[in-house]
Parts: sequence; C-alpha cells; structure tokens
Amino acid sequence: MSNDSYGDGQFEVHYDTDWKNLLEEERFRRELCENILESYILNQRWYGGKASALKYIEIIDDFPIERENDLFYGIVLEVNYKEAFVQNYFLPIAFVTDGSLIGDKYITPIKLNGVSGFLVDALLLESFRKQIFEKILEGDKFKYKEVAYRRGRTNDAKGYESSRLMGVEQSNTSIIYNEKYILKIFRRVYVDENPDYEISKYLTMKGIFMNTPKYLGSITLRFSNKNVITLGLLQALVPNQGDAWEYFTHELKGIFDEISKQHPDVHTLKSTRYLEQLELSQIPDNILAWCPKLFFEDVAQIATRTAQMHIALGSERSNTAFTPQAFGNDYTVWLKNRLIYQFENRINLVENNIYKLHGLALELAEELLRNKKIIRKQLLDFDEDKLKSERLRIHGDYHLGQILVQDHDFYIIDFEGEPESTIRDRKVKQPPIKDIAGIFRSFNYAIYATIFNNESEFNYSQEELFKIAEVLYSHIVGVFLHTYINEVQVANLNIGYIKEIEFLLQYCLLEKAVYELGYELNARPTWAIIPLKGISNILNQQNYE
Repeated sequence: MSNDSYGDGQFEVHYDTDWKNLLEEERFRRELCENILESYILNQRWYGGKASALKYIEIIDDFPIERENDLFYGIVLEVNYKEAFVQNYFLPIAFVTDGSLIGDKYITPIKLNGVSGFLVDALLLESFRKQIFEKILEGDKFKYKEVAYRRGRTNDAKGYESSRLMGVEQSNTSIIYNEKYILKIFRRVYVDENPDYEISKYLTMKGIFMNTPKYLGSITLRFSNKNVITLGLLQALVPNQGDAWEYFTHELKGIFDEISKQHPDVHTLKSTRYLEQLELSQIPDNILAWCPKLFFEDVAQIATRTAQMHIALGSERSNTAFTPQAFGNDYTVWLKNRLIYQFENRINLVENNIYKLHGLALELAEELLRNKKIIRKQLLDFDEDKLKSERLRIHGDYHLGQILVQDHDFYIIDFEGEPESTIRDRKVKQPPIKDIAGIFRSFNYAIYATIFNNESEFNYSQEELFKIAEVLYSHIVGVFLHTYINEVQVANLNIGYIKEIEFLLQYCLLEKAVYELGYELNARPTWAIIPLKGISNILNQQNYE
C-alpha cells in the first residue's frame, strides 16, 4: 500500500478501509502517532509542550461522535516527553473529501478505499460544531455510551443558528454559537473534572456571583469506571470591550504620555507605605494631575468584583469541594515542597541563562543569586500555627488577562488554574490572598510593559520611569486593598487580621514573582527584569511577622 507525495511535501497515506472502521486499523493508529501527529501538533497554538522534547505519542482513548450520516471521532492523546512527564490532549477528527472546506488546515492527506480526502480537526467543520451543540441542548447525559452531554438549568437556547471559531486561540479552542453562547473545548485534558467546569457550575447554580459567564452545559468523557475527562464547557457569551490587560495597558500609555507632557519632578512623587490601604479620597492631587481618578475607580471596581468572587467561593457549607478549611500541617508540607522545588528550578534557570541578561536585569539576577538563601528561608518560614484565616477554592491564575471589561465593569473568566500545576494541585484550597497577589503582579507587569514598549516616547530616563512606576503601583495596591478588605469583612469572609493579610500577601507576591521568572527566562529573557525587580522590591520591604 503505497503513499503518494502531495505537492506540499506531505504524503497522501493509503488505507484499504473506510472512515467508519479506520480507527480499528492498527497501521493507521501506529502511523498517526509515529509519523503524522508530531509535526501537526507542534504547529498548533493549543499545544503546550513546545519547550520540551517529545518522545512518543499514544492514543489512550477513542470514541465516535455521530448523528445520522455525520460520523466523527474523538481521540485522547498521551504525549510522552524525554524529560519523563506526560500530557494528555483532546483532538476530534473528521474525514473530508472537499478541500475547499478546510483550505490548508488539515492534519494529513489520506486515501480510504481509493477515495482521496483529508484527515482534519473536526472543529473546523460546521456540521461537527452543530452536532455537539444540539447534543448539549438535548441534555440527555446517559444517551451516549462514552460521552455525557449536559444542559445547564439556565440554558435558554431554542436551537442551533450559527457557529464560528473565535479568532484568538490559545490553550483551548472556543466556539461562538448563535452570537450568544461560547463553548470552550479543552485541548489539554486531565483525568478529572476540569476546575473551570466545577467553579463555573458552582457559581451559576448557587447564583451568588453574577460577574462571571453563566454555566450552560458541558461535555464529559467517561474515561473509566471511576474517572472522567471534561472535554467542553458551554457558557453565556459576555458582551465585552476586550480584556483588562488590553484596557489597562491602553490607559497606562495615556497616563505616561500625560506625565511626560507635564514633566513634574519625580522626587515630589511619593509611594505609599508598603501595603498601606488607601481610600479614593486620599489619592494626592499631584498624582491625580496626570493619572485620572476614573483609573483608580476602575481598580476599586475590580477589587469589589474580586471580593464578591471570593465571598461566593467561601460561602459553601455542604459541598466539601468548596467548603472553607483552616490551615494545617498537610497544607504547609504541600506548599513548602512545591515552592522549594519551583524555586530551585528558577535558580538553575537564572544560572544557566544569566549570559542573556544585561544592565539592570543582570544586576538584579546577581542580587537574586546572592539572596537565594534568604528567599529559601522566607519560603520555608510559612507557619500555619500563626494563621487564623481560612483557605478556599480560588481562581488560581488570576491576572488582568482573565478579566473582561464592559462599561467600567469587570467579569472574571477562566478558572482552570495555574498552567504549570497538576490538576490535583489546582483544586487545593488556598488563601484568597493568593489571587490578590496575582492581580497585583499583573498590574505591575502592565506598568512595566507600558514603559518597555514605549520608553523612547516618554520624556524621562529609565530610572525616573521606574520611580513613577513604583509610585503608581503603590497607589493601585492601596486602593485595591482598601476596597477588597472592606468588602470581604462586611461579608464576614475570614481572611485574617491586617498583620496576617500582610504576611500572606508578602509571601504570595514572592511566590508569584518566582513563578513568573521561569516563564520569562524561557520565553522572553528581556522581560525577566520585571519579576527580578519584583523579587528585589519584596526582599527590600519590611518583613511582616
């Protein structure tokens, strides 16, 4: 059975079988894993293993997705890496003979029983998108042997009208239905319920946090007798003007343009005391002269929505997956083991990549290496006996990119958790202050990204711009903290007293900056200065007991 060249360098693979029986063909399964999929998935934006060396791919599950004459297959891939870890990916596949449907977006040319066509990602096809949406609307989770399609109680859809893939595809693939609903197909999957599905469903069913997309349905694979894999999450489409990262970096560009135009002496600008709470009325006039009050009102509104999210997540008293927990030795051991491993990894990365750093970034990296014993001690000094607050299910990967903006209000999305963490670790209850640290680090990033991307346009030296950055950041932190703490304390959410809040925030800020350092050194070393500066600033502040 020969394979023919296909013009663009790919070969058309031939099999003496039809589409219905293709996955029973052992040669197809072997060649798909050994020869075809590696080059395909390496070019997909949803593939998260690009920085690792792929060893081999296996199909660990496959199942039909069919209705009438439309037959597709879902396959779950186990990707094994030379670094001795694995990742699982979901890929729905289809066979098409009409190349105009998919252009050059195919997995491989293929000939089945003499009929030429293409093996493709089924999500490219409207017929597939229509079928899975209609199965969710059926809402009969027991109708199909392998896959459960669930319809949420608040789902008001009458039927299928239209579908399109979202333009920006990252770790998952999202489909817009009827311009009212969004189905997120999880590409990297886990043998467990996805936290995004769990938390979205909980917040919607309890009806206690409105500023997140409503849960409307899901697709779940029965992987074994005791295990499931979440394949899809259907939610309401929130009208929005984009995410908060785009929004605030645009606002910050205008703020830096304005201060550059006014050009006040930066030495007259003062930061707040470290982690000092600040009412909107307390922002000095010499800052409001170039940073509009509306900017800080937006910060306060995000703080309010964040507090409401945590209040909702901390209000459960019967569902053990969400009931708050006290700190204890088991959590402390888990936390320290995880963070020390992560910290040692970052230190090795810095040592191996220090030749890529220059100027201030190099100075800060050298400072980090000199202080590694101090940082390690800070991470190990976590003492649960001193903590009286409670741990909750939290967002876990909270930053400005996970927030949608609409008319100066904010909607929180994507509860999957930290990408580097295991699925089990993402479900560990943690101090809600960790989310606050995440959003603070994100504001810090937005400020410094604005400087680095536009530095030549601003009428200040880099040192002066960094001074402005710290002044602005301290006031953002102050306004956010004041609003957030007031909101959660009125609702009796136990986040501890001020000294405990400050200790946890200091600890979590250090944790987040160390985490960020790994990404920057691997992906864009010139930006490593941001987490390095963050670590330096944290080390040079008062250490709360």
